[in-house]
Amino acid sequence: MIYQQLNHTKQKGKKSFAVLIDPDKINAASLDRIISLSVQAAVDYFFVGGSLVLSNHLDKYVMQLKSSCDIPVLLFPGNPSQISEHADALLYLSLISGRNADLLIGQHVASAPKVKQSGLEIMATGYMVIDGGAPTTVSYISNAAPIPADKSDIALCTAMAGEMLGMKIIYMDAGSGAKVPIPEEMIQAVAQSVSLPIIVGGGIVQPEKAYLNCKAGADIIVVGNAIEKDASLIKEISDAVHSVPAKV
Repeated sequence: MIYQQLNHTKQKGKKSFAVLIDPDKINAASLDRIISLSVQAAVDYFFVGGSLVLSNHLDKYVMQLKSSCDIPVLLFPGNPSQISEHADALLYLSLISGRNADLLIGQHVASAPKVKQSGLEIMATGYMVIDGGAPTTVSYISNAAPIPADKSDIALCTAMAGEMLGMKIIYMDAGSGAKVPIPEEMIQAVAQSVSLPIIVGGGIVQPEKAYLNCKAGADIIVVGNAIEKDASLIKEISDAVHSVPAKV
């Protein structure tokens, strides 16, 4: 079970690195290269999905990933209906940072039968969008304001509420193409307030930032946009994440 693996890794104080694949921004050849580099770099997870997913290649790319390597594939859907039964698990995202009831529970109600029948491991994920200094697709589509980057108190209270409501994972995201990544102070505040695995993504373009985010309390670092521009970052960021000393 993927969630047991996430929890076990967190308990051991080890950090993980996930490469985000957006089906709309890739082709089969470039995916092959990313897979090869990811295997060489000991990447821990592939996240697959995007805010829109306009193409119909989700299934194809998930199967390409699964047939090419043993790295677990987790769906990171723009909405709960973006499903491929060939993946290992689904991050069942509930936008707890916003006030849009449709993305908090509405879309989940509509997609519940399809999700249940998929046979995927479903992981309830409290999704928190943090202001990354630029408008993002997710903030536009959700019609919800992100949490201001200097409001760590709001972030930690949101994460605490998510945990008490039964979420299994907290995902803090500045969004694709964020100009400013999530501050370490906010990550640390959230990490000290909840016991759940914490995923952090958005605006991470340097190995040093990935390292500092992990030191602050992130359990999984997710990078997508920067890798689309420079795939060589996979090894650099993976090495940085895995070099963080384990804290038990």
